[in-house]
Amino acid sequence: MSVDDTVLGLWDALSQRDWDAVKTFLADDCIYIDMPVGPTLAARGPDDIVKRLKVGLEALAKYENHPGLLVGNGSDVMFEHSESWAWTTGETAELPFVSVHRVVDGKVTLWKDYWDFNAILGSAPASWMDDFAGADVSWVFDATDHI
Repeated sequence: MSVDDTVLGLWDALSQRDWDAVKTFLADDCIYIDMPVGPTLAARGPDDIVKRLKVGLEALAKYENHPGLLVGNGSDVMFEHSESWAWTTGETAELPFVSVHRVVDGKVTLWKDYWDFNAILGSAPASWMDDFAGADVSWVFDATDHI
């Protein structure tokens, strides 16, 4: 599988919220970081990365990834795309993203998402941040020294 196919396959699985399929694209030591919140709240490994992704995405009524520009440089790929989020309470958000991936031997080893945290805060229901207070945070990994 090519580097591009790996990245696009990952995003297709995520768009479907097929958590088992998402894991198949991630290396055992893959690091995932939402850059707006920084490397101290990263996740490492397929199981913990999926736990982290579920915190934000699992409760949504609808989630969809819209592919855009994919630019590669060997094992490194930048993917400009957007996501549609819809909550069960009716709020919606269209979020532009740039994701940076490193792919080695057909698996993503590093995944960094760049997006505007304030854009989601302005669109999400008031209870959205409160929901994080009770979320499973067993996935937290400090990646400061790993990126």
